[in-house]
Amino acid sequence: MSLLSVKNLEKNKGNSILFSRFSLEVNKGDIVAIKCNSEVGRHIIDMLIGQVPLSNGEIIFKGESLNTNYKKLSNRIGIAFLDESFYDRLNLQQYLKFFTQLYEVAADINDLLQQLGLLEKKKIKIKNLTFSEKKRLQVARVILPEPELIIFEEPNQNVDIESKIIIQQVISNLSKQGKAILITTSYFENAISLTDIVYSLDKEGLKKIEVVDKDDTKDKKAIKEDTQNSAIKDSKKIESKTTTLFNNQVRFEKIPAKVNDKIILFDPTEISYIESNEGVSNLYVKGEIFSCSYTLNELLNRLQVFGFFRCHRSYIVNLQRVREVITWTRNSYSLILDDVHKTSIPLSKGKLSELKDIIGI
Repeated sequence: MSLLSVKNLEKNKGNSILFSRFSLEVNKGDIVAIKCNSEVGRHIIDMLIGQVPLSNGEIIFKGESLNTNYKKLSNRIGIAFLDESFYDRLNLQQYLKFFTQLYEVAADINDLLQQLGLLEKKKIKIKNLTFSEKKRLQVARVILPEPELIIFEEPNQNVDIESKIIIQQVISNLSKQGKAILITTSYFENAISLTDIVYSLDKEGLKKIEVVDKDDTKDKKAIKEDTQNSAIKDSKKIESKTTTLFNNQVRFEKIPAKVNDKIILFDPTEISYIESNEGVSNLYVKGEIFSCSYTLNELLNRLQVFGFFRCHRSYIVNLQRVREVITWTRNSYSLILDDVHKTSIPLSKGKLSELKDIIGI
């Protein structure tokens, strides 16, 4: 039986549909992320805990209605909202000790702070912490009573790289302990950096997003054949765009993107990375997003000669923009770009050795 079972849940706001009816099962050890806008994400959490009435459906936690019995079940569920108020005059040790008394549990506070990289700051007042450090303290508070289900709202939003890594490791360890994790986030990259079980939720309903690399021979063959077929189709398209000038072949090298009724032509070097989301290729150029009609395979065939690399089934990255390769866990990696936001792009485990060959390490 599932730890958390959501059945035919939907929410209407006035005369409009906030999200269409969906069902979802979360088992022990699962890390499930729902990619949705921030309003939908907050509504889902508020519905789980009974703060917002259900338009339709039911929410079951271990055989009991969660939304109508949250107060009774709350000691088995931990929630980390995007925004949280702290007792700023307390230091970290005092803060967590307060919650051990509130929850009536025995917890090793030093061990918790060690897990979150905060042990050296345990005597510092909360008001003197950075936003990222407060976010890690929040995670310590949430997992302190060892809940069976932990719900995170945007766990990685606006935090520094160190905190992203630490939070990712904590979530991974919680999963190994059999805890169930439910995450809401409005960022696709954040979702797939935290888990392989990712859904997209909007007015059209809940859709599973495939983010797992296929390792078996059959799937590899299918991917190879798909790439070859796309390459043939792409070469024909390129030929049709090739003209003869003074007996030399001139190749069309710009990448087109449509914005309203205009087509923008980007130089390949302008593009930082490309993300495929629900069949649409999005170009990321100087902090802005532009949709492109080409598939990832077609774009890779055109851009590989300019130093672009297929780092994930859903991503192509401009290697000239990569600053760092980060290890999240033993099986999880990310590429950090050199932009002001230090954008993080997922790197599949199977692509790591190929990347090392390219960069010569």
